Amino acid sequence: MWMYLGLLAALFLGLHNLCKKHAVQNNEAFTVLLGTITAGFLLLLPLYLGSIYLPEKLLEIDLFVSDIPLKMHWFILIKSLFMASSWVLAYQALKHLPITIVTPIRSAGPFFTFIGAILIYQERPNFWQWIGFFLIIFSVFLYSKIGKREGIHFKSNKWIYAIIAATFLGASSGLYDKFLIQQLHLNPPTLQFWFCTYTMLIIGVIVVINYAGNKAISTSFKWRWTIPMVGILLQTADYFYFKALQDPEALIMLLSAIKRSQILIAVVVGGLLFKEQNKRKKLVPLFGILIGVFLILYS
Repeated sequence: MWMYLGLLAALFLGLHNLCKKHAVQNNEAFTVLLGTITAGFLLLLPLYLGSIYLPEKLLEIDLFVSDIPLKMHWFILIKSLFMASSWVLAYQALKHLPITIVTPIRSAGPFFTFIGAILIYQERPNFWQWIGFFLIIFSVFLYSKIGKREGIHFKSNKWIYAIIAATFLGASSGLYDKFLIQQLHLNPPTLQFWFCTYTMLIIGVIVVINYAGNKAISTSFKWRWTIPMVGILLQTADYFYFKALQDPEALIMLLSAIKRSQILIAVVVGGLLFKEQNKRKKLVPLFGILIGVFLILYS
């Protein structure tokens, strides 16, 4: 069952990435990020209030936000710091790079998760899982060669380093999620609400500092309908992802790989919508990544 929940998370993440590219294109990235997180917070706020005033109803539909001790809040704050840093880097990179380059690099996240799952959680891959993961990494390398033809040189472009750092931080957060869900036994709505709250505050501080240092930034922000949609789709994807992690048999390295199937939407549909270059050539490493994901699922 957890694999199907992972596929649902991948579907909503793919749609989330398309909306995110539209939201940040020629826009002020930090303000867009704050807007998306605030939209997610407003989506979750009724669950928190409902858990206070109508706890039985929320328990029935498995959307109850539990009371947690102060120590738990510190653990969630750590996750918020991980993801706030990852999102700041990713949004800035997405603003300056094509989605057909950013998304495949982000697809290398399962490799970092793969290593962490072995070292931290002692998850043991088999032969086909090893082949699948290295096929994903090789396919990402092929994307770097295609990116050079679009004037994007991986060694000298700072936004490439930004998206790699964002991917590493995101993978670290994914490993941390298993600890929060399976060892601290946080239920998805509780983790989502407080994580979203703390992340919104962190990004809010960054936006205030950014605006104070450059008054012209306020005029560069453009409202788009995709800004709240990014937050809504992300929270929906996270709910299915956290529900999958609640299964004690769920393997974080496989779940992380399943989520990468979102690239099918981002590369194929996104490439057409945003009219990006070399779409056909990007299909070759795209299929490499999909085969890698298939080998992991098949194994």
